[in-house]
Amino acid sequence: MTVPTLYEFVKENALLIGLAFGSGVALLWPMFNRGASGVNNVTATEAVLMLNRGKPLILDVRDAAEFASGHIQGAKHIPVAELANRLKEIEKFKDKPVLVHCQRGMRSKTACTILKAQQFSQLNNLQGGLNAWAEAKLPLIKS
Repeated sequence: MTVPTLYEFVKENALLIGLAFGSGVALLWPMFNRGASGVNNVTATEAVLMLNRGKPLILDVRDAAEFASGHIQGAKHIPVAELANRLKEIEKFKDKPVLVHCQRGMRSKTACTILKAQQFSQLNNLQGGLNAWAEAKLPLIKS
């Protein structure tokens, strides 16, 4: 009986080694992804915890009709198309937590990119947007 070589071991266990490597990448990906973008993607539950811990800016980047149909209490409404021109309104939040959201989470990603370029340092994107918020049965108010 001989001791198997490393080559033989890898050859015989390639599938298991591939699965272990893939699992490691899947576990570490969120950490690397956040570091690259500088934006923390949060669930509705995490957003509620953030709101309970302090007074973040809640930035709603949907259009006016969407905002009027229902929004998070205390949200500042600046449509994503107007954000670059209205940064002075939220400048004091550059070093404070900002929760950015839209209806599904796509426009808020664009808004986070704009804000990151302007040195906003504590950006949080609501994953799934207000759809996820409503799905979690969290309150909305109408204006």
